[in-house]
Amino acid sequence: MKIRKIIHLVLALALFLSPYSGESQAKITYYKPQASGTAVEQNDQALVDYSHSEDGYVMVKYLKSFSKTIKVQVFYEDTNLAYNYDIQPKKYEVIPLTEGSGSYKITVNIQNEGNSYLVVMSKTIEVSLTSEFAPYIRPNQYVNYNKKTKAVKKANRLTKGCKADLKKVKKIYKYVIKNFTYDKKLAKTVKSNYVPNLNKVFKKKKGICFDYASLMTAMMRSQGIPTKLVIGYTGNAYHAWVNVYSKKKGWITGAIYFNGKKWKLMDPTYASTSKSSKSIMKYIGNAKNYKAKFSY
Repeated sequence: MKIRKIIHLVLALALFLSPYSGESQAKITYYKPQASGTAVEQNDQALVDYSHSEDGYVMVKYLKSFSKTIKVQVFYEDTNLAYNYDIQPKKYEVIPLTEGSGSYKITVNIQNEGNSYLVVMSKTIEVSLTSEFAPYIRPNQYVNYNKKTKAVKKANRLTKGCKADLKKVKKIYKYVIKNFTYDKKLAKTVKSNYVPNLNKVFKKKKGICFDYASLMTAMMRSQGIPTKLVIGYTGNAYHAWVNVYSKKKGWITGAIYFNGKKWKLMDPTYASTSKSSKSIMKYIGNAKNYKAKFSY
């Protein structure tokens, strides 16, 4: 009898400590990225701290002052897939490892002339993720938030009293499409190295597709819901959307819309811009119209 009680206590403790148990936390969930210094590659120009690679991220810093562009590239296994990130000098950036367990090559590159870059550091690490959800329940450069981020606080208020993850998704989704509008001016002038600033986006209540996807992703991750910010193509257009994880359905492609009977695909940018017209709802309800390239 005592052994059975001990087993139950151990199982309960393991469930409590798990980053994702299938149900959201009752409060803001925030795993603060850390450069712990237990596993580091460093030279006189750059530093890669991979102490928490099993949690789906590394911390990268360029150590010197530099006026041109600094890029971090992440290559997965032996594929040609390369993730690119622009970083600022003398500042840690959280670079996600989103392709699953396996071998990652991380390079730090500085601009030489035009599109020519010099590799100042290269490090290959073997990653064994603690969970497939690890990269998708934490902040990173493209989904940059903490407990004080305004959108995160709003998500916590919106979902108060909700226990089911999909109900939380619905509340967050409805809030975003009703309160945010597409920033046409920014869309015409945005630069290739643009990264969403969630507090600014929240204050303006405007954004491009990248902003929409980053904002919703942060809000849902802060509620313990595994969420992917996905960049790819809808038709011939480069676009961003979100995937969420449901314990019953697994990963669901596209943000989610509930039509009264079942959950359907829902892209937040198209939905808010078109006021959820029938033609748009039909388009975004077809998974074939979405071709993912990168997940963050």
